[in-house]
Amino acid sequence: MKNLKIAVACAFCWTILAGSASAQMGMSMRPAMPAGVFTGTVGSGAQYESTTSDGAKTTIEFAVVGKEAVNGKDAYWLEWTATAGHMGEMVMKVLITPDSTSGATSRMIMQMAGRPPMEMPSQSRTGSQPAPKMDIRGESEDVGKESVTTPAGTFVCEHYRAKDGSSDTWISTQVAPFGVVKTQGKNSSMLLIKQVTDARDKIVGTPVPFSPQMMMQQMQSPNQ
Repeated sequence: MKNLKIAVACAFCWTILAGSASAQMGMSMRPAMPAGVFTGTVGSGAQYESTTSDGAKTTIEFAVVGKEAVNGKDAYWLEWTATAGHMGEMVMKVLITPDSTSGATSRMIMQMAGRPPMEMPSQSRTGSQPAPKMDIRGESEDVGKESVTTPAGTFVCEHYRAKDGSSDTWISTQVAPFGVVKTQGKNSSMLLIKQVTDARDKIVGTPVPFSPQMMMQQMQSPNQ
């Protein structure tokens, strides 16, 4: 029962932050990130407007806010910031070690507005979902170069189409950390609206162990 509560709370929280309303019990706690071509430049960031098939919009910012070694390899703190309705701003970050195509998560911390940060237990960082994609080029078809205009400016992009036809992604070397300027999937899309060059960690305070009871209380009574 305790593990079920953890799964429900985590699924609900991360799904809100990803701009989706399709939470399912038992899902992995790994938050969604743009699938592009990762560049580990500390301080780099990008803000996106994510739109689901039902027209719901969410603004999400992704940034690299730190770097350290994990098992002798470079690992990066990737941070997400989103506004989740009445719960206000929510921030999460993961320490991820990228390889040629994906990444392994070793730590995960989140913080809701006005609350102490919480570090997630190791069992919540594993599940049936695949590892985060750090380079989509090996599983995509290069459609060619295209100019894409966004609120952040106009970019000359390489257009990649997933080999299974599930999504299209426009990548620019001018954009970090994922290079993503625009994505279009079957159920959602994402568009770059702002670039960030001086991103800093927004998690404030010393993380406490994750508590499903505390999480539910925070979601139900965000202003107390």
